[in-house]
Amino acid sequence: MSESKDFTSVDIEKIFLGGKEHRVRTGRGSVSVIVYGDQDKPALITYPDLALNHMSCFQGLLFCPEAASLLLHNFCIYHISPPGHELGAAPICTSDPVPSADDLADQIIEVLNFFGLGSVMCMGVTAGAYILTLFAMKYRDRVLGLILVSPLCKAPSWTEWFYNKVMLNLLYFYGVCGLLKEVLLQRYFSKEVRGCVEVAESDIVQACSKLLDERQSINVLRFLQAINKRPDLTSGLKRLKCRTLIFVGDNSPFHSEAVHMISKLDRRYSALVEVQACGSMVTEEQPHAMLIPMEYFFMGYGLHRPCCLSDSPRSPLSPSCISPELLSPESMGLKLKPIRTRV
Repeated sequence: MSESKDFTSVDIEKIFLGGKEHRVRTGRGSVSVIVYGDQDKPALITYPDLALNHMSCFQGLLFCPEAASLLLHNFCIYHISPPGHELGAAPICTSDPVPSADDLADQIIEVLNFFGLGSVMCMGVTAGAYILTLFAMKYRDRVLGLILVSPLCKAPSWTEWFYNKVMLNLLYFYGVCGLLKEVLLQRYFSKEVRGCVEVAESDIVQACSKLLDERQSINVLRFLQAINKRPDLTSGLKRLKCRTLIFVGDNSPFHSEAVHMISKLDRRYSALVEVQACGSMVTEEQPHAMLIPMEYFFMGYGLHRPCCLSDSPRSPLSPSCISPELLSPESMGLKLKPIRTRV
């Protein structure tokens, strides 16, 4: 592999303009996958939150030059969109069965097989983090590690169930209306960036709001139905042996869910980073806060030192060749108690 390089904004723009979309037909419907980078490198799979896709969920992180240098040097990135969430998606036929969370996780294994991928790194946000966690529990040998942002792991609480029902009714009767967008933006972002009467909302909120206008309401409704009926994964978390790094904003509505999840994971392989003054979508609101923890996390796989990789970058990057000390949260530069970070 070539020596590490710093990516300029021009380099990043060229890479992302050169991304190629693939339509992968699975036994549970067609799914869009956008591929960025060198496909001879190890794979990083991403999955966004409700009503989002890679442009509205991961662009902030991947347009951060330091993060792009880290991720694109080491990985080929495969952005998987929930069914009908890709750019320019048409409405899904209402006669098609609504997929379950299990169906969505099973789609991912078919995507991996389509591209001939072995074990992969995974990064998901909220609902997407749930789908990738479920995938890791079902197909343990295909997941090297999990980077989860404001993840879900329990069945919906009464409060979340109520909010989801409100959104389902809005989607059914009014589509992606102003009120629905406001509920979604509260889900994604902190009050600081959403703005108020005295302070205008930030550019990232305005950009996300515009992208939400492009969503087909029936497609969002179907994904929300799957997430609102999700099973509780708590009992299986202890058996999840891949290393897991969790980020959560301290203003996220799912903050307590992330704290619950880290308490149930094996402490030898997991760590929690709490980001101050941030909502759920750390990837967009405070992407710089993710950089150093991710660097330490990848250190456990030798990804910060290309010479430590196997001869074939496409081969699974097994942590078995790494000293056991590198598997501890302390070696990642992390503590078991939440780190509070502010950019």
